[in-house]
Amino acid sequence: RAGNRSIFSRALEKAITETLERDEQAILFLNRRGSATFVICRDCGYVATCPRCDLPLTYHRHNMMLVCHHCGRREPHQTECPVCQSKRIRYFGLGTEEVAQRVQQRWPEARITRWDRDTTAGRYKHETLLASFINQEADILVGTQMIAKGLDLPLVTLVGVISADVSLGLPDYRTGERAFQVLAQVAGRAGRGLLGGRVIIQTYKPEHYAIQAAAEHDFASFYIDEIRFRTQHSLPPFRRMARLLLIDPVDERGKREAEALAKGLRLHIREKALAASEILGPVPPFFNRVDGRFRWQIIVRSPDPNRLLSDFPIPPKWMVDIDPVSTL
Repeated sequence: RAGNRSIFSRALEKAITETLERDEQAILFLNRRGSATFVICRDCGYVATCPRCDLPLTYHRHNMMLVCHHCGRREPHQTECPVCQSKRIRYFGLGTEEVAQRVQQRWPEARITRWDRDTTAGRYKHETLLASFINQEADILVGTQMIAKGLDLPLVTLVGVISADVSLGLPDYRTGERAFQVLAQVAGRAGRGLLGGRVIIQTYKPEHYAIQAAAEHDFASFYIDEIRFRTQHSLPPFRRMARLLLIDPVDERGKREAEALAKGLRLHIREKALAASEILGPVPPFFNRVDGRFRWQIIVRSPDPNRLLSDFPIPPKWMVDIDPVSTL
């Protein structure tokens, strides 16, 4: 928020320089699972969010719409921040390859290693990359959550999280939980040896409870805040959920079938007077096209989704997931 246009904050840039001068090692972390674009104001940190779900809206470039992949709400894309009226609206997305390139540009003498799916695609690639880093054949390791756990790197004295907001930008009710888990794990890579270490988390949302708790390794405070969020929005475990997923090679046909099923379920809820149950969607999920096939989903929120769905005939081509781990 300080007006810095670089992907490296002044604090992180200074810390990397000092680490290299001491011949120590650094890890720069970026969670690629948030690579799809979300909308953020670079001046005040506002993120375009669904007013119903409190989840980030995803920008769809082809029709310039902001879409909630949880309930289906659609809004026109924004050119001005509704909070501070800044024009510096960004459609945020950044990959490890670009981060590594920018590191090399800023510190041309540093030896950079990338650790992600692209660079570890061959047999023994993981072991080779890890061995080279442990043997000090590289100064900076740029990676995804693959580096977040299970590594004991005694010469790593700095961990920099390039953007914690990428973790928080996914349209799923477990976004905060996943962000805390990954950030807490990656923060644990620093200072495991005698040299000590520090962690710098870059974010436009320093007040977010998941980021604050991860920075302090405070599991108890995260639990309290996460439970409060889920209680407020009637999310699991306080209200159960089912995900109905249809995969069809023809998008329009899938949409018609999804709309028909959602309509039938809503009618069933009214006829049975199930006031505590509701149907969200249909809507394309976050990953709306996989292997050339289109996906449509319906979310059922109910005290007992098993019972509700057992009384209603679900076509066999639909996949039913009770209490889904993810709605992406």
